[in-house]
Amino acid sequence: MFNHVGSLSANRQASDLKNQNYLRMKKRSNLIKIIAISLLALFFKSCVILRLPEVTTGQVTEIGPTTAIGGGDVTSDGNADIMVRGVCWDTRKSPDLEDDRTTDGYGTGKFTSNITGLLPETTYFLRAYAVNSEGTSYGNQVTFTTSLYAPPELTTRAVTKITQTTASSGGDITNDGGIPVAERGVCWSNTKPLPDITDSKTTDGSGSGGFESSLAGLTGNTTYYVRAYATNEQGTGYGAAVQFKTGALPPTVTTAVINVTSPSTATGGGHVTGDGGSDVTARGICWSTAANPTTANSRTTDGTGTGPYDSNLGSLTPNTTYHVRAYATNSAGTSYGADREFTTDPLTVNDIDGNSYDVVRIGTQLWIAENLMTTRLNDGTAIVLTEAAGDWASLSEGGYCWYGNNSTNGNIYGALYNWNAVSSGILCPAGWHVSTDNDWLTMKDFLNGELVAGGKLKETGTSHWISPNTGATDDFDFTALPGGWRTDAGTF
Repeated sequence: MFNHVGSLSANRQASDLKNQNYLRMKKRSNLIKIIAISLLALFFKSCVILRLPEVTTGQVTEIGPTTAIGGGDVTSDGNADIMVRGVCWDTRKSPDLEDDRTTDGYGTGKFTSNITGLLPETTYFLRAYAVNSEGTSYGNQVTFTTSLYAPPELTTRAVTKITQTTASSGGDITNDGGIPVAERGVCWSNTKPLPDITDSKTTDGSGSGGFESSLAGLTGNTTYYVRAYATNEQGTGYGAAVQFKTGALPPTVTTAVINVTSPSTATGGGHVTGDGGSDVTARGICWSTAANPTTANSRTTDGTGTGPYDSNLGSLTPNTTYHVRAYATNSAGTSYGADREFTTDPLTVNDIDGNSYDVVRIGTQLWIAENLMTTRLNDGTAIVLTEAAGDWASLSEGGYCWYGNNSTNGNIYGALYNWNAVSSGILCPAGWHVSTDNDWLTMKDFLNGELVAGGKLKETGTSHWISPNTGATDDFDFTALPGGWRTDAGTF
């Protein structure tokens, strides 16, 4: 008995298998197509179409009787290397490589051509050209006509006799262009490598031949460019540019602040900020009691070159006002910084009574190294000698006494003064003042604090101090003594 179900099932299986095989073949075919298309794309991508170059012709300029300037612009190489380019010209239209031509390098871009061998008063046709492996292309045609005459031709003479502000040069006219030269000279600039007659210039006669020129108004230590020029009715011609540099300037230098260090010494210095174009061979400071000292006066020598430097002044006279200037020397001369004034320390100072006191420097301060002994204020007002305790306590004006009312102590320890005398502002010699708290603090800081300051100021030994006088070094000759004090009640 025929099995319809089995037959249908077998037929469906056969059909499904056929469809699956078809789909596999279709997918494989599509993959092959994709690969083939990709390979073709890669093949055609590596291939380019070669064409002739593209080139344009530039305008013709600087037209003379026998020469002119032309050129062109290769805007496309046609996918092949440009082997040669230039311009060609003839008296007939559409000149080509069979006519006169220039050869101006290779590749794309703009180029300039020097056209020579022309005939005066002749009309020419000119085209730029470019050659690659596909052939030759020409640019648009331009027309120009040579002149009968030309600007002069000349050379520039070497620059000589160079100073800071002047120099000498000149020129030689080798061809007047067929027209008399009406003006000639040299022109120069410190910014333009090819100066022209719109820049600084000389006027040195007319006609052909050689001429000399004097340049003036130059700036020292500066590079200039100079060209000879000559002008006729056709225009102005120039010689080649010559470069030169003017002579060096003296250095520039500043004077440092002067610091007095003793009655006979000080420190200072300077700063050479520029060498003027020539090596600085000497530098230092010079000083005198007159303003604006020079190297003919007392001076230091503190090396060479530019930059800051320190100087030490010695053998000065105490309590004397000096003027000082930094100096620097190069091949152009010696220059000076500003004049600075300073006064050396005094050795002593006198009060109004004629008592003399030693003066010492401690850091930046000057101190009288002894207690005062004056019996008058520096305006001449008497200070009252007051011995009795009651009088001292009630005194309403300036008063003084000797310790223990013993005048012998005055010669050693000086006098003791009441507040009225101290606060008058004129107890000390003119130009000096009783030390303030700030003065003492400044000294203490310079001496590295109160724990050591006293010892550095005290007299050494035990002549006046009780043994062992520990730590006393008297480093600055201040020679502090135990002078005692008197209370407001008048007791010692």
